[in-house]
Amino acid sequence: MSLRSLARTSLSRRLARWQHSIPSFPCVDAHKERAARLDPNNGPEPPYARPSPTSYHIFHSKEPLPLTYYPSQPLPAYQLAYETWGKLSPSRDNVILLQTGLSASSHAASTSLNPAPGWWEKFIGPGKALDTNQFFIVCTNVIGGCYGSTGPSSVSPDTGKPYATTFPIVSIFDMVRAQFKLIDELGIQQLFAVVGSSMGGMQSIASGWMFPDRVGRVVSISGTARSSPSSIALRFAQRSVLMADPNWNNGFYYDDLPPHIGMKLARQIATITYRSGPEWEQRFGRTLRQKSSSSQDEIRVPQLCPDFSIETYLDHQGEEFCLKYDANSLIYVSKAMDLFDMSKPALEELQLTSSALEPSPDQALGRSNPPHPHPTSTPAHSDILFTVDQQREMVDALRMAGNDKVSYYELGGVWGHDTFLLDVRGVGGVVRGFLQSSVF
Repeated sequence: MSLRSLARTSLSRRLARWQHSIPSFPCVDAHKERAARLDPNNGPEPPYARPSPTSYHIFHSKEPLPLTYYPSQPLPAYQLAYETWGKLSPSRDNVILLQTGLSASSHAASTSLNPAPGWWEKFIGPGKALDTNQFFIVCTNVIGGCYGSTGPSSVSPDTGKPYATTFPIVSIFDMVRAQFKLIDELGIQQLFAVVGSSMGGMQSIASGWMFPDRVGRVVSISGTARSSPSSIALRFAQRSVLMADPNWNNGFYYDDLPPHIGMKLARQIATITYRSGPEWEQRFGRTLRQKSSSSQDEIRVPQLCPDFSIETYLDHQGEEFCLKYDANSLIYVSKAMDLFDMSKPALEELQLTSSALEPSPDQALGRSNPPHPHPTSTPAHSDILFTVDQQREMVDALRMAGNDKVSYYELGGVWGHDTFLLDVRGVGGVVRGFLQSSVF
């Protein structure tokens, strides 16, 4: 047989193996395996459960909660999960309200009830940005959440079953209003500061406008005064893939499988918005998954499942999150972020006013006569979710309104929106310096 014939035979055999091999998709099979584990017929464990109530305090409201979009239909009963750090001063004037991002719990730092590290562990404690030697810090899980506060997974007093999507649409203003009811319950009249990151920054800005006579300082980190079309689009994409999961079942899934595939995909989209391209270039580049030992000398055959390190990273992030957070809470809380708009026309349309009876957020935060909050904005240059331009816009509006005490610190780095979680030196230094400064 000639060399040409041998080459053709060898090629034919390789083509045959390619044409007739049965493909495998481990990234798809993982969804099936997860569904089998979550099948209620396979064991007593529920597919979704809240954290243990023994690890946080619960505030039970004595009054209904007024709701922005339902003026005549308040939430009849609700509760807030909260945790505290530090010691309340005798005059109760050292309180900082820490306000959370979308999926965060009240567990911002370790406590005696829960020694596990919290989501802002490196920022809270003696000598840290939120110095527990000086301040008494309160952090809640927001209304609409699923970590102990009332939300879609809570039991409705009317039906004895989870609210699901019969839960009312909530706003950032509703979240803040509920938090201040807790502050009232704790016997605190004046807050030294409100501090918030991401959606927490929205809450902090809203707090300074709604209760300017009760808030001394406003710290907004990677926050904004209104959601931009681009950030709305990114969150809409997350909700779309989640609601397209058949297991979502219009929100009524609590007695069955949760929409874990939709949650995983939504988290992958979210993770893209939380970090930056430059960071991933430095961290992952175009590195590929490791080849098997038996194929070290062969040409790599690509897979339709993850090949690149960045793909395996996103796959891991989605897998880690998909059963940790309630799908309906993700839908409701992300929608509240989209709806947030502190512009004067938006507030007038909702017939909202602050406790100082000011008609616009610019005037409320920019008033020249005390009491007035002192705001600071700390954006990250690499943030693609709440861009630097948006945060400059807010600061410029406050200054034009007459608030000459506005601080602005623009941070570098490549961590994107998640800078508020990762840049301990930059973010922590700004927050600590601002809280320790004499600004009045």
